[in-house]
Amino acid sequence: MFDLVNRRKRIVQIILGLAVLPFLFWGVESYRDMSGDSYVAIVEGEEIPRREYEQALRDHHERMRAMLGANFDSTMLDTFEVRNSVLERLIQQRLLYREAANNGFVVLDSQLAKAIGDIPAFQKDNKFSKQQYEELLRAQGLTPLIFESRVRQELLLQQLLDGYSENGFAPKAVAENVRYLSEVQREINQLQIEPEQFVAQMVPEEADVNAYYEQHKTDFDLPERVRIEYLVLSLDAVAKNETVTDDAVSNYFAEHKDEFSQPEERKASHILISISSDASDDEKKLAHEKAEKILAQIKQNPEEFAEIAKENSDDPGSASRGGDLGFFGRGVMVKSFEDKIFSMQLDEISDIVETDFGIHIIKLTDIKEEKKQTLEEVRQQIEDKLKLQMVEGIFGEVVEDFSNVVYEQNDSLKPAAEKFELTIQLSDWITKDSTDLPFFPNAKLLAAIFSENTISNGHNTEAIEIKPDTFVSARVIEHRPATGQSLEVVKDDIVITLKKEMAQAKAVKEGEEKLMRLQAGDNIDEEWAEEKQVSYMQSQGLDHETLRSIFRVKPATVPFYIGKVNPKGGYNLIRINKIIEPQFSDEEKIDNFKKQLQQMIAQEELSSYLFALRKQYDVKIKQDNF
Repeated sequence: MFDLVNRRKRIVQIILGLAVLPFLFWGVESYRDMSGDSYVAIVEGEEIPRREYEQALRDHHERMRAMLGANFDSTMLDTFEVRNSVLERLIQQRLLYREAANNGFVVLDSQLAKAIGDIPAFQKDNKFSKQQYEELLRAQGLTPLIFESRVRQELLLQQLLDGYSENGFAPKAVAENVRYLSEVQREINQLQIEPEQFVAQMVPEEADVNAYYEQHKTDFDLPERVRIEYLVLSLDAVAKNETVTDDAVSNYFAEHKDEFSQPEERKASHILISISSDASDDEKKLAHEKAEKILAQIKQNPEEFAEIAKENSDDPGSASRGGDLGFFGRGVMVKSFEDKIFSMQLDEISDIVETDFGIHIIKLTDIKEEKKQTLEEVRQQIEDKLKLQMVEGIFGEVVEDFSNVVYEQNDSLKPAAEKFELTIQLSDWITKDSTDLPFFPNAKLLAAIFSENTISNGHNTEAIEIKPDTFVSARVIEHRPATGQSLEVVKDDIVITLKKEMAQAKAVKEGEEKLMRLQAGDNIDEEWAEEKQVSYMQSQGLDHETLRSIFRVKPATVPFYIGKVNPKGGYNLIRINKIIEPQFSDEEKIDNFKKQLQQMIAQEELSSYLFALRKQYDVKIKQDNF
């Protein structure tokens, strides 16, 4: 448990304990005054402002950054799928809130107070702390009014969704059948007849090559292509042209020294003897006696702390690593545990320490001293930040000016490049499906590049926002229309394709002939692969259709033979040697499986409900803005 808290400390800090709520809501109320903004979608006449969508996208990125840590890569999230899922979540929230209101759901003030009071991040000594509540909200830029509005909406939606999430039903007979199918196994051998072994033997007829070309002529067309020059105007690019004085940098450093220091961190290992909250006095006494014995053992052999932790600690997250909790700073662990660690000397082993989780024996294994960076070390970082602050307020005006220049002087990008101190960049050949440059998957930009106005008239495209605070204007400098290719040019490719098709047909034919012989009782002079046990849960590399074929048959005797064309065009011969029936002697496991199945059914019903809602209400997505 301590290991989990340590590894997820950024999540705890960012969402302030909202993880206890089932459906994170991105603060609709805080955007109600943005009616003048552009929007990304309209739900039953209610706009979803673009700024709200962009904030939701940033929130999603931050959650992923906190969850993945050093493995976070922002480019993974800069995809249509991710952006679309964030927008769909906002739409879904609007629909659910409307449904809850239409069905008369309400949240009492007492329910709201209890929900907020139960969030651990707002508690001090296991009690709600108004001071801590307000401080944490203030640190996240929230007011109690906005936060409580969000929680109230969460609770409202929770009432609506609980009817689905808590009422899934699965009959016992169905659960037993599903569990049987998930655990029954077949012991098989496999013989694969691959097309590759026949390719060299295949010689397509000239007439077949000609016929294939005529039937697929358009497949060989070279797509329409252009080469472009383009300008990228971004908040960062504008900021780079600003000048920051040394005094401004020095003043910022003096006022924000905490930003440039690394607080002290400590690394510790522990052994946990857990005690449940409802433990009896006798149970607590036994736990203390066990801890005392372990502590005595450690004091005799302190170098064996890790091995003793592996054998005795009740913390599954750290026990396998000898109790190692890694590095952490203040504010991560529970107070009594943390206070002890930050009062210890390096390599010191503590006496018994009690927390709500049980009894701990702690060893301090390393210390990272507080590190304060000098002004020179962070000068560039401060300059960049101040430059961004200088242009954030005027960036909208800069974009408007940039848009006017590329539109009014539309036969060249040079005037805009000179005025905004940007570099004209050149592309290689691109098509409407190009993905080789970061912004070309942007549908609106590609449509503008390949428009008649851009290609035929040689005009600049308008300034198009390809991601938040980044705009592109492009101009076509060379164009090649879609052109067909002669048979002579593509003949070799056609021959290769036909040889593969012929080889696949040969493999299937040979496989079917061998299957008929095996089913008739003949032997074939082939070496079968090693035996393996397969199930629906452990496919052992078999494709889904082959796996289904194996379990669809119910052979009266074994061995039993089946065959199936595989996804690569070859043929799989399967010899079923044995049916391994599952054992269901543990009634508790069956009940647990039934509960899992009920949860899956409830989730499926909820998904169907959400899908029906999407169809019921009028939802319009502004594609050019999104």
